[in-house]
Amino acid sequence: MAKRFFLFAMMVLAGCFLSCQSGSRETRSGQNTPMTALWPDGTEIAPWFSDTAAVDPTLKLPQFSITSFGAIGDSATLNTSVIQATIDSAAAAGGGVVVVPQGRFRTGALFFKPGVHLHLLEGAVLLGSDHIADFPLMPSRMEGRSIDYFPAVVNAYHCDGFSITGRGTIDGNGRRYWEAFWQRRKENPQCTNLEVSRPRLIFIQHSDSVVIRDVRLQNAGFWTTHLYKCHYAKLINLHIFSPVEPVKAPSTDAIDLDACTHILVDRCYMEVNDDAIALKGGKGPYADADSTNGPNMNILIRNCSFGFCHSAVTCGSEAIHNRNILVQECKVNGPSRVLWLKMRPDTPQLYEYITVEGITGTADRLVYAKPWTQFFDLQGRTSPPPSVSNHISFRNIELSCKIFADIERSPYDSLRNFTFENLAITAEKPLLDQSLFDGLSLTSVVVNGDTLTSQKQLQRIGR
Repeated sequence: MAKRFFLFAMMVLAGCFLSCQSGSRETRSGQNTPMTALWPDGTEIAPWFSDTAAVDPTLKLPQFSITSFGAIGDSATLNTSVIQATIDSAAAAGGGVVVVPQGRFRTGALFFKPGVHLHLLEGAVLLGSDHIADFPLMPSRMEGRSIDYFPAVVNAYHCDGFSITGRGTIDGNGRRYWEAFWQRRKENPQCTNLEVSRPRLIFIQHSDSVVIRDVRLQNAGFWTTHLYKCHYAKLINLHIFSPVEPVKAPSTDAIDLDACTHILVDRCYMEVNDDAIALKGGKGPYADADSTNGPNMNILIRNCSFGFCHSAVTCGSEAIHNRNILVQECKVNGPSRVLWLKMRPDTPQLYEYITVEGITGTADRLVYAKPWTQFFDLQGRTSPPPSVSNHISFRNIELSCKIFADIERSPYDSLRNFTFENLAITAEKPLLDQSLFDGLSLTSVVVNGDTLTSQKQLQRIGR
């Protein structure tokens, strides 16, 4: 035990030294602490990512309270038209802030316009309708395809600078949708996620310089926060939740980044019945040739906490290219996986330059990489397109888990240049099969008290 403690202490000290050589970062308390100043591919992280100063638009712009337009916060009255009139009035005035005061304001789909922001005061609840008729079918984006689908409770299209702020709550009121989904699954276990009509909580597309800050997002009918082709967005200090019981909330991903670049997720708590952060961008055998799809690049996830979820960070299951994904200084308490590399055999995928560092806590698995065949469709292609995970690194991690590395490879997948450095792992199944990797580096990796430094030790721990 003393030997193990000494090894871990040395690892921590080494990790601190390395971090101190490379820049600084704001923590939960607002203090600057060391951070890596480079993306995993070695390019510099822009100063934009370090600026997390709170911006309150209500101090600078005209305010439009929804109650001034007749909204009633009694949970039962449907306020969709009244709140939309508030949004439209703010837009007609040249911009402003739509303010939700204390109360529970039921609504269907709302559509924000350029220059109009949303602010929820403490005690305010924007409550989604549990009737899908309040969400009109329209061109949208879902599960890696541009299709007609239902809008979210809060929608913003082509709204550069859009913000959602405040200490209030957006509640999807999703239980009726969840129950309908599970009933459909009983009728048809192979049903897709789209067979039961369900609204998301927030959908923002083609909007740059977005800020979502301080609000509570809960009980989404479908995905919670979906950004599509957005750039330079900051999601800060959010509490995102959906339940596992008494009714599981299916497909309630906390954050879905869909063909987005330059995204900061900072100081967020996520506990949902699906993936916490999912990196998407398109699916299908020719998805990389479709202009409606795209890569996720330069994604920084830091100082976050993850409760139960299928995975803290997931590549897929609809993704073609994820590059420069950096997960730093996060706590995990119950995710099924820390990093999930979903390898769809019907989609060409490139997951590259992904670093997970400074992770502490418990999870079922540190890394999970296996073929993902749900709703598999080659669309007439005779063989699966190749997929590659390359330059995947895990550093400075203290984790208790069931399985260290849960990995399978198909003939069409390549796992290249994986790095494990300064790890202290306890695992019920401490397996690590070097034959699965085209390039594996181990430095100061301690698993159940064994330091993995040689092929012999790898073989021994993999028995």
